[in-house]
Amino acid sequence: MSVVAFSSICFNSAHCSNKDLIKQHNVKSHIKCSIKSGITTTTSQNNVRVGVLGASGYTGSEIIRLLANHPHFGVALMTADRKAGQAISSVFPHLVTQDLPDLIAIKDADFSDVDAVFCCLPHGTTQEIIKGLPEHLKIVDLSADFRLRDVSEYEEWYGQPHRAPDLQKEAIYGLTEVLREEIKNARLVANPGCYPTSIQLPLVPLIKANLIQTSNIIVDAKSGVSGAGRSAKENLLFTEVTEGMNSYGVTRHRHAPEIEQGLTDAAGSKVTISFTPHLIPMSRGMQSTIYVEMAPGVRIEDLYHQLQQSYENEEFVVLLENGVIPRTHSVKGSNYCLINVFPDRIPGRAIIISVIDNLVKGASGQALQNLNLIMGFPENLGLHYLPLFP
Repeated sequence: MSVVAFSSICFNSAHCSNKDLIKQHNVKSHIKCSIKSGITTTTSQNNVRVGVLGASGYTGSEIIRLLANHPHFGVALMTADRKAGQAISSVFPHLVTQDLPDLIAIKDADFSDVDAVFCCLPHGTTQEIIKGLPEHLKIVDLSADFRLRDVSEYEEWYGQPHRAPDLQKEAIYGLTEVLREEIKNARLVANPGCYPTSIQLPLVPLIKANLIQTSNIIVDAKSGVSGAGRSAKENLLFTEVTEGMNSYGVTRHRHAPEIEQGLTDAAGSKVTISFTPHLIPMSRGMQSTIYVEMAPGVRIEDLYHQLQQSYENEEFVVLLENGVIPRTHSVKGSNYCLINVFPDRIPGRAIIISVIDNLVKGASGQALQNLNLIMGFPENLGLHYLPLFP
């Protein structure tokens, strides 16, 4: 599809008026509108040369899939040390139609002709690599290595010292809808984890508005198997996962301090939550069911109104109509987060349900939102994939 044709069907809430928004089938739909021209960027002719570090993993391949429909970003370099020398189609056959460079080892990468990188490398390996990258590069890191501001907390939860503490001070946490203005001016963005994204998006506005108690938040979250990565592990074998469900990281999941960091920022005081993740037998998708106690005098309608007010102009966070239950099927393959709030049977308590695709809004889609912002483009470019159903 040409850039002109693509641009003519872009959904850009930043450039559509509120009257262009309609509700249909219990979700927010956007009238088609063209993207305004004249957007200032840091590169000539609006062409951004992108490197994907760790392209042989799930988040790396998802970045490549999303970039295929981006009118201004092109993949100039891809690394995968164990797959160096191979074509991406030999690693991911679904990308065979794409004209892409062969995979190379990071040590052989030449970044002189690259403007920005997505770092999709495993936790614990990213700090040293990013520390050695040229300073002209804009970086979105999808690992956990720069998410925690407190480097001692990183060491506690990840079992090793932080190797780039000075760079950590520069990193901006990339929860797009919450920290958009800070992200615009960042060089290094720490892309949030999938669970933290699904949990913080509904909770942050409610905490900021003092509508819920922060002392008794319980999160029961479930993820598809792709959230565990692509490496071969016994507990991820088909026979180990199918026809069952299991909890993991009970009381010690590494996303807990990241979630609490964001909620603490919203509250202005320390927030500690009860958080238990579960692995369920599907390839992608995530649901967080969150149990909260409302502040005195607050009604369920107040929570709904606050979420409606917070996200009414957001393209990718959608508050469903009253009573409609979010489903992971409704976001598969897309960058949407669907949320809703329900009264609990226990007076004074509420149940919030949030669903995302863990590989898109929970990883690569949000990363693309963030790089769009950094480079001065509308943040929805390359993200106009409707959910895949059935």
